[in-house]
Amino acid sequence: MSRIPRDRTNPAGKRPGKIGRAGKDAPAVEPLNIVHGALPSREVILRFIADHPQKASKRELAKAFGLKGDNRVELKHMLQELEQEGMLQKNRKSLIRPGALPPVTVLDITTRDKDGDLIGRPAEWPEDQGVAPAVSIRQQSPAGRQGKGKAPVAGLGDRILAKIFPAVDRGGPAYTARIIKVIDRRRGASMGVFRTAPGGGRLLPIERRGEEMVIDPDFTGGATDGDLVEVEIARLGRFGLPRAKVLSVVGSVGSEKAISMIAIHAHGIPHVFPPAVIAEADAAKPASMSHREDWRDVPLITIDPADAKDHDDAVYAELDPSPDNPGGVIVTVAIADVSWYVRPNSPLDREALKRGNSVYFPDRVVPMLPERISNDLCSLKEGVDRPALAVRMSFSGEGRKIGHTFHRIMMKSAAKLSYQQAQAAIDGKPDDQTGPMLEPILKPLWHAYEVMKRGRDRRQPLELDMPERKILLKPDGTVDRVVVPPRLDAHKLIEEMMIQANVCAAETLEKKRQPLIYRIHDGPTLAKQEILREFLATLGISLAKGGNMRANNFNGILAKADGTPHQTMVNEMVLRSQSQAIYGPENIGHFGLNLMKYAHFTSPIRRYADLIVHRALVGSLGFGEGGITPDEEAALDDIAAEISTFERRAMAAERETVDRLIAHHLSGRVGEEFAGRVSGVTKSGLFVALPDYGADGFVPISTLGTDYFIYDEAHQALSGERTGLGYRLGDSVTVKLAEAIPLAGALRFEMISEGREMPAAVRSFHKAGRRDRGQVRKKPGTRPPRGRH
Repeated sequence: MSRIPRDRTNPAGKRPGKIGRAGKDAPAVEPLNIVHGALPSREVILRFIADHPQKASKRELAKAFGLKGDNRVELKHMLQELEQEGMLQKNRKSLIRPGALPPVTVLDITTRDKDGDLIGRPAEWPEDQGVAPAVSIRQQSPAGRQGKGKAPVAGLGDRILAKIFPAVDRGGPAYTARIIKVIDRRRGASMGVFRTAPGGGRLLPIERRGEEMVIDPDFTGGATDGDLVEVEIARLGRFGLPRAKVLSVVGSVGSEKAISMIAIHAHGIPHVFPPAVIAEADAAKPASMSHREDWRDVPLITIDPADAKDHDDAVYAELDPSPDNPGGVIVTVAIADVSWYVRPNSPLDREALKRGNSVYFPDRVVPMLPERISNDLCSLKEGVDRPALAVRMSFSGEGRKIGHTFHRIMMKSAAKLSYQQAQAAIDGKPDDQTGPMLEPILKPLWHAYEVMKRGRDRRQPLELDMPERKILLKPDGTVDRVVVPPRLDAHKLIEEMMIQANVCAAETLEKKRQPLIYRIHDGPTLAKQEILREFLATLGISLAKGGNMRANNFNGILAKADGTPHQTMVNEMVLRSQSQAIYGPENIGHFGLNLMKYAHFTSPIRRYADLIVHRALVGSLGFGEGGITPDEEAALDDIAAEISTFERRAMAAERETVDRLIAHHLSGRVGEEFAGRVSGVTKSGLFVALPDYGADGFVPISTLGTDYFIYDEAHQALSGERTGLGYRLGDSVTVKLAEAIPLAGALRFEMISEGREMPAAVRSFHKAGRRDRGQVRKKPGTRPPRGRH
């Protein structure tokens, strides 16, 4: 454990044992009653974890309390119980209190406190956990801790990776942080909408907490009314609004380019490659045959979306000729060898880690790697020599994987097909390209998938039915329509082959005792299970109690709801009960896929985690240059934390861009009525989804009618106390669009449909007067909230 600097343990200069604001007396902190070698109580464990997050692994807890033998086993059981009860939750290899910051967190430095100390907040924070906590950032001396090395120094606008500690001064932020490294230094630019005004213009902020600025005539940068612009502050005065200078004009605020730029700016996503990165990419030469097998005669093919520009995976299948495996198949998956071109700690590597992954918007991609690498040298183009890492997997006739081997190869893709093109050929409609390859290539692939599917059906991963919507744009970048693309067997074939390749990567690296980054997915907490259980009980569906839930338990629930009016809401509630998949160097398995060992290996062009796994394979298998380094192995914990955060950042940016596009698309239809479905029930009102548009809007509870509405979490319902009429999750409703705010991506609806009669269980809930469970009653006529909810 790193030594904690003295000013962090006692930042306010008060006597030990005191808490409170500086200069004020406060009650003493009651010391923990720790008896070395004795099993502590639940309360002592929870207090210890809250006070010492850096010691919150099972091993560290046992060491701190001096536990051995049976007491260590009892500690393990106690921690499992606390986790199942929702008192603790896993964060990679540590345990944290729900809502607490993990020991290593990515922070954005947003402001300073009254004493001038930097204040940061988590770069990504779940909306359902309220406002992100503030963190006081302690700058170290230039010589670093203990006078060794060079300490990283950060400033306003920077994004940092930080070690988190609970604050001693309870009058300020709840946490303090030590900077591990500065991830991104951002210039002091802001974004907003330019509006012409006498004597220049004004900048209207795109963020709810942003500040309006004045732009002098000489500093407009050619912006016209309605343009989305980036500005920097030109002058701050003691009085009046700040004055700004336009740095660049992004475009009209109504265009898709501008809307995606809002998300890029708001989330701090790097989108311009530095000159050194471009120079390195441009100077890259095609890979050599060093340490490679020549597989250019193997008819591997790529199957991707029709508009894909990079192709990082290719597949081939054949019957297993071994007499020991009757009915078996051999499946080969080849993945672009990005590790050959992107070497550790090079400019390309540092920029890729800073991005973490590619980010996909409706009409643009912010790539992890420059196009020279992603779309050219590493893309498995048809008929072109390309370096790859390949895995050959043998499956029995029952779909069990019985062996695999990895190879570093040179390949030449035999064909580039789209999902629709490959599926049409299998369905009896081949074209000039797929016709000749139907028998030798495509049919063996589909046969192999049928064999692998037997293993998947036996494994029973979580099978949620949540259709994905895709926005189609007009040439001017505005929304044309929203579609739900069909889910083809071609999609499922590639998905299952990629999953099995990922399993092979994790298994091989574990066997070699090589540190790696896993893709991990924890099971739902006991608290989430209980919420789901109460909800399902209202539909007459039972969920067994206990902490050893498996994915197939949830599949049974989904099967019972299949074909019923509750099918959609049951799928949504099961999805909400699940944990979020993350990256981590400690393996806990993947709950959703029902796999014990899983690591992302198949998309190194667009995910940094996969690149790390490639390097680990190259190094541990003796495949030549580009292997993982000792410095990388030592930093896997930090790398996993960063790329998990960047993944959430990308998801949020993509989702918000879609929200803004749809809000802009519907902004001219205020006052119209739409068919919708209740997609969320909260104390404040209802979220209503418009299936035809893939959008959600909010109905404030104060606008529902003249009744008093009560929130029933177990039934996911809002119902009138007097009439008994209300709304439940999944109800089909008609709403009127009352307000659309494109820049915020917000829609506000008014309910047209009358509430339906609530089930007897909901009515009895009212009569029992159980107002200790968070019910909310709202009087009509209060002002509805605005903006995003």
